[in-house]
Amino acid sequence: MAKLVTIFGGSGFLGRQVARQMASRGWRVRVAVRRPDEALFTRTYGAVGQVVPVLCNIRDEASVRLAMSDADAVVNCVNIHGREGKSNFQNVFVEGAEHIARLSKEMGVAQVVHVSGIGVDASSDSEYIAGKAKGEAAVLELRPDAVVLRPSVMFGIGDQFYNRFAAMALLGPVMPIVGGKTKLQPVSVNDVALAAANAAECKAEPGIYELGGPDVLTVREVVAQTLAAIVRRRLVVNLPFWIARIGSGVFGVASMLTGGIVKNPLNRDQLALLSQDNVVAEGAKSFADLGIEPIAAEMVLDEYLWRFRPSGQYEEIKRSAKNLRAL
Repeated sequence: MAKLVTIFGGSGFLGRQVARQMASRGWRVRVAVRRPDEALFTRTYGAVGQVVPVLCNIRDEASVRLAMSDADAVVNCVNIHGREGKSNFQNVFVEGAEHIARLSKEMGVAQVVHVSGIGVDASSDSEYIAGKAKGEAAVLELRPDAVVLRPSVMFGIGDQFYNRFAAMALLGPVMPIVGGKTKLQPVSVNDVALAAANAAECKAEPGIYELGGPDVLTVREVVAQTLAAIVRRRLVVNLPFWIARIGSGVFGVASMLTGGIVKNPLNRDQLALLSQDNVVAEGAKSFADLGIEPIAAEMVLDEYLWRFRPSGQYEEIKRSAKNLRAL
């Protein structure tokens, strides 16, 4: 019988790509999510019955145990950006990761892959950054044979990175940003999924891998790249962090008072992430150690940012038509 992998958070931005990878390699895939009825699309990633969404709440130990039963490998892709009901950074990033690591050891799961992030720091004032660090530490304490992947900010169809900047560009001629000089190393979600799938198949040595794309860009350069892809001109204004913190606080209060109707465009933890460079550290294990050559964002932006162009999918046709000469 084909091997079985349980992917926690398998319907998310990264998780669904890991599910695709594992299914294409002939594995049976169990997609462990809180709302399996909203993850039915993952069943199309393989043959009939090969990919199955199952109910699992990472906060609940019994739920995790059931989702992991008979698994040969587990991949933890669960991620949240703020409090979601009863879920928070402590019980998801730390306690949830500990559940997976401890139960995988107890149940004899051969391989554990844990997805964290570049720049994690247990002493950080950011609950997000500190939670990520404590989670991977808990995993490595219980499963020193685990593979921990620390991707930089990920891009790809459906991302919340380039898509977000492109959407901001539609709001007016002035485009305010924060952390314009902060360096990032955008990485393809497909490359990270490839790394996770290889690790699940025991094709990676245990340890921590920092995953970044081929280009190191400032936030301002990323915005310029986005504007070029959507064929728009905007006046980009870099706001000081102290102004951004005030604005974030105001929107945070408004969001709380309106029950989430008013959204906070940039919360405290996102500001903390933007205040530090997010690049692969010198000497760290990386894609090179996994035999993977990552692709640059500019290679794929046109595939999904075209909808933000003035004429959408017809922008290229219109530009070409301008070069036609009348007979």
